[in-house]
Amino acid sequence: MTETIALLSGAGWAAGLNLYLAVLMLGIAGRSGWADIPEALTRVDVMVVAGVLYVVEFFADKVPFLDSLWDTIHTFIRPIGAAAVGAVIAGDSGSIGAAMGALVSGALALDSHSAKASTRLAVNASPEPFSNVALSLAEDVGVAGLVVLAVSYPVVTIVVVAILVVAATALTIWLWRVVRRVWRRVTARWAERLSF
Repeated sequence: MTETIALLSGAGWAAGLNLYLAVLMLGIAGRSGWADIPEALTRVDVMVVAGVLYVVEFFADKVPFLDSLWDTIHTFIRPIGAAAVGAVIAGDSGSIGAAMGALVSGALALDSHSAKASTRLAVNASPEPFSNVALSLAEDVGVAGLVVLAVSYPVVTIVVVAILVVAATALTIWLWRVVRRVWRRVTARWAERLSF
């Protein structure tokens, strides 16, 4: 049961940052015999598609503003994909219902995706591209690390994901408040200019 919850939470949260890498890592863990991963995630066709899409995302995620467009498109794809992965993991375990697994993984993916997309919008405001690349690489390492952690240390994973959820939620709320303040200032300036 703990292993299933760790896989649901770790893979779900990681999928919100990079769905394709999370699925690929789960497939590799299952194929190598490192973890008991449902067969649907270890199929060659699933792993090839996840790998190809990961390569596309790897490059799209490094380009300022293209990454935000990619994130906008994936606002729906990542949580739904994570929910599908959660349903497969939970449905295979027999101890947690597939619907509950889908709900947990999808919600966690939405939380991490919201923090990622908000942070990327803030980083895109800076004129240099290096922070974008560094942030993207850190996300990739984080996704791989979280999946490895979920497979290796289930209890630690649950604690880490709980901390990440609180931090990501706080970050998202704070960034949206900042964006709202900036938006008000910009619209006030435009209103002043148009009134003359």
